[in-house]
Amino acid sequence: MTFAHDTEEALRSAAALVNTADDPDTLSTVQDLETFYLEQGWKGLRSGTPQELAEVRALRPRLRRMWTSEVEELVEEVNAMMREGAALPQIVRHDGLDWHLHVTTHDQPLATRMAVEAAMGLADAIRMGETDRLRLCEADDCDRVFVDLSRNRSRRYCDVTCSNRMAAAAYRARQSEEP
Repeated sequence: MTFAHDTEEALRSAAALVNTADDPDTLSTVQDLETFYLEQGWKGLRSGTPQELAEVRALRPRLRRMWTSEVEELVEEVNAMMREGAALPQIVRHDGLDWHLHVTTHDQPLATRMAVEAAMGLADAIRMGETDRLRLCEADDCDRVFVDLSRNRSRRYCDVTCSNRMAAAAYRARQSEEP
């Protein structure tokens, strides 16, 4: 395992949040946010208001920029996010998970918790020299982000759909070149 469980979860959740901005936008209603909250396993305070939705949606472009930043710029942004969120790391154990870090309290606003958790996951990637695992999908018509957690760092696509589509396109191209 490259990262601790909580780091992997923070990075996966941050990538999932960025990718909700795809066309179609899958985070456009308060109900969409509720679904995302549950699917990503978030806990704690949730207001369920349009304001909360707007705050969470506002994180997406910031995280996307961070995903593709050079390390020095990424460090500045991670530090800014942690300062803005008043990060206060605590070691906790709950819900069958062993010891891990929480960097905010459950009563912080959801957008703050999401931002600080993402920043902490990115901080671990920086500290471990693993920022090259933060990737953009290489499919021609996809600009989603993902975390390459493969052992040999070989993952090129955001999901199986893009991988299969690109493999089929390559196969068709090879077939059309044969006499």
